[in-house]
Amino acid sequence: MQYRKDGSKNGVVGTKPTTRIWLNGTFDVLHAGHIYLFQYARSLNPTNSYITVGIDSDERVAQLKGDCRPINSIENRVKFLQAIRYIDNVVVFGSDEELRERMRAFSPHIMVIGDDYRGRTIIGEEYVGCVEYVERYGGLSSTKILSNR
Repeated sequence: MQYRKDGSKNGVVGTKPTTRIWLNGTFDVLHAGHIYLFQYARSLNPTNSYITVGIDSDERVAQLKGDCRPINSIENRVKFLQAIRYIDNVVVFGSDEELRERMRAFSPHIMVIGDDYRGRTIIGEEYVGCVEYVERYGGLSSTKILSNR
C-alpha cells in the first residue's frame, strides 16, 4: 500500500492508514462540489486515512456521456486529481469489471458517493464496509455546467 504523497504516512509516523476510503467517477469538469466530496471523505478520518479515487477512462466516459465527452483527457484528469491535497491515489478503470477489481484490491472500509445514488445499485459495493452518501453541494453538476456553455 502507498502512503500519502507528502511521504508522511498519513500524518502518523510509523503507522499504516487505518481507514481506506474509495470514491469514483468521471471527474471530467472539476467543480466545488467535487472538492467538497473529497474534503468530506478526508474528514471521516483526517489523520489516518488513505483516499483512492477511481476515474473512468476516456473511452468509458464517451460510452457513458456521449461522443463529445470527455472534455479533459485522462492524463489531464489524473493530474488534476493528483494535485488535490485530500486525495492520496488515483486509479483508472475502463469497465465495470475493472472497477470491481480495483475496489476488491483496495478493499475500502468506506465508499463516499453522491446521495443521488441512494437506492440504486452501486458497482463494487460488495467490496466496501459501508457507503457514505453525501448531499450534492450547491446543486453543482458537470453536466449542468456544460449544458450552460
